[in-house]
Amino acid sequence: MIRSMTGYGKAEQLYKSNNISVEIKTLNSKQLDLVIKLPQELKANEFDYRNEIATRLLRGKVDVIMTITNTDVAQNTHIEKEVVASYLEQICNISKEYNIPESKDIAAILFRMPGIFASPQQEYDDEFLAKIMETLVKAIEITDDFRIKEGAVLKKDLLKRVELILGYLGEVEPFEKNRHEVIKGRLLKNLQDFTNGDFDENRFEQELIFYLEKLDITEEKVRLRKHCDYFKESIDEEGAGKKLGFIAQEMGREINTLGSKANDADIQRLVVKMKDELEKIKEQLFNIL
Repeated sequence: MIRSMTGYGKAEQLYKSNNISVEIKTLNSKQLDLVIKLPQELKANEFDYRNEIATRLLRGKVDVIMTITNTDVAQNTHIEKEVVASYLEQICNISKEYNIPESKDIAAILFRMPGIFASPQQEYDDEFLAKIMETLVKAIEITDDFRIKEGAVLKKDLLKRVELILGYLGEVEPFEKNRHEVIKGRLLKNLQDFTNGDFDENRFEQELIFYLEKLDITEEKVRLRKHCDYFKESIDEEGAGKKLGFIAQEMGREINTLGSKANDADIQRLVVKMKDELEKIKEQLFNIL
C-alpha cells in the first residue's frame, strides 16, 4: 500500500504523577529530515528515539515534540523563600539608600526575579524510560495510520488520472486513421502546385511511405499503455513513491514523442490533456513515501 508523507499523531500516557506526551507532524521531503525536541534530561536517549522514528517513518520532514509534565502541583514547582527574602531585603536597602519610593506592588517585582521558582529534578528510571519509548511508538503508529489513510486518497486520485490518460490515448485512434490520408493529400497538393504536376508518382509514393513511417505513433501508444499498466501494478508496493516517479517519467517521454510526431491538431489537443493529467500525477507523487 502507498503512504502519504503527510501525517500527524499524538500519544499521551500517565506514569505515576508524570504525563508523557509525544506529538509528531510529518510533511514531504526527499530524505528523512528529523527535528526532535525533548526535555534536557532525555538528551542522552535521543539517539534511540531517532533510530525508532527513522526505522518506522522512513522519509519526510518529521517534527517530534516530547514533553514530560508532573501533574502533582504540590511537587511540581515551589517558591524558594530564602531567595525571595534576600531579594526583598536588597530592594528595601536600595530604596532607602537612594531615597527611592517603595513600590505598592512589591510582590509583582519579586516574582519576576530569577531563581524564585524551582522545579524538582526529574528521575528517569528504566521503567520510566520504557514508558516514554512506549508512548513514542504509539505516536508513530498513529502517524503511520494517518499516512495510510492519506495514501488511500492519493491512490484513488492517481488511478483516476492514469485512466484519464488511457482514455485520451484511446481517443487518438479515430484521428490517426484519417491522418495519413490528410497528410498525403496535403503533400500531393503542395507538390503539384510546386511542380505544376510534373513529378515521378512512384518516387513520390516511396518518399511518402518513408515520411509516414517517421510519423507513425504505434510504438509510442503501445509503450504508453504498458507504462500505465505498470504504474497501476506497482502502486500497491511498499515504498513505491520513487518507483512510481520513474514510471511517470517514462510516461512523459512517450507522451512528448507522440505529440512531436502527431502532426495533427486534434491529436495535439489530446496530448495536451494527457500532459496536464501527468503533471498532476507528478505533483501528487512528491507526497508519496
